[in-house]
Amino acid sequence: MKTVRRWIFREVLVGVGFATLAFIALFFFFDMVDEMRRVARLGAQVYPVSHALLYVAMRQAQHVYELLPITVLIGTIFVMARLAQSSEFTILRTSGLGPGRALGTLLLLGLGFTVLTFVVGDYVAPATERAAQLVQSSSSGPLSSGATGAWLKERQGEHSLAVNVRSITAEGHMRGIQVFEFDGQGRLAQTLKAAEGDVASDHWQLKQVTRTTLVPAGGDQLRVQRSQDAQWDWPSRISAGMVAAAVVKPDKMATIELYGFIRHLQANGQAAQRYEIEFWRKVFYPLSCLVMVVLALPFAYLHFRSGGIAGYVFGGVMAGISFFLLNNVFGFAGNLQNWSPWLTAAAPGLIYTALSLAAFGWLVLRR
Repeated sequence: MKTVRRWIFREVLVGVGFATLAFIALFFFFDMVDEMRRVARLGAQVYPVSHALLYVAMRQAQHVYELLPITVLIGTIFVMARLAQSSEFTILRTSGLGPGRALGTLLLLGLGFTVLTFVVGDYVAPATERAAQLVQSSSSGPLSSGATGAWLKERQGEHSLAVNVRSITAEGHMRGIQVFEFDGQGRLAQTLKAAEGDVASDHWQLKQVTRTTLVPAGGDQLRVQRSQDAQWDWPSRISAGMVAAAVVKPDKMATIELYGFIRHLQANGQAAQRYEIEFWRKVFYPLSCLVMVVLALPFAYLHFRSGGIAGYVFGGVMAGISFFLLNNVFGFAGNLQNWSPWLTAAAPGLIYTALSLAAFGWLVLRR
């Protein structure tokens, strides 16, 4: 049985590998077309074609993470359907490969793809995305979130602070920093503006700082005090990862960084529903590889006519695409309807797992 398991593993790995390479080549072409438009707009002297090629190549790890579950489905369906068409799977069944062993073999293979998806999504893709942004920002400028930049909130004792970072470079340097400090009654107490800054362990190192403080002058009168400093250490618990999280899209963050940002939002009374849903989606997304191999197994028990394999493979691919569409629909609906984040992220996988096991049970036990 070990020989059969290794043979099935090899066949599926080859099928998934070819499907992944085909999709990556397609996405590389589309990304390169978009980057060539940027090259034409900025000019080859500002943004060379070599930089565009390097940027597109570094972004492919993110595409691998996004595509792995569906390429696992395509590769596994193709192998299972081919084995069924050539009657090889029938021979394996008569040799002792029962339904339980077949399911266990594919689940073990799916577990390996789950680990691979997690590693690529949490370690490889974030690192290559940062390197890609470093290449692009060298010509197109620092990263920014919207027209006003990223906004964060923090509490320091009875005072609350609203922090605005206009942009952040790929090296992690912040530009255009503004801090608005409010007292316990919600009145503005101090504003701070800095041209740039960096995050240290327990404070921010700001440069070219202008501070404006409102000081009571008796009665209801306030006196304005202004001061300028070349450098200023501003105490803050906002980490560099939190600033990057406010600028970078949640789906491009590592799971640990996303969890830390959610804790910060909750501690400061900010809405975290969108980030909680994305956190649980990142937790459950690698597990969708298990759903895909279970969805592909029933194809091994079908009876194919000559030339009929393409239609079944196409139907399986459409089922996989519908899974990802349902996953996105649940994400948007859960954010709008304030559903439980973990249930919103897990529901598509649970639904398709139940359907796959039902189809598998019907094909094996009823036929």
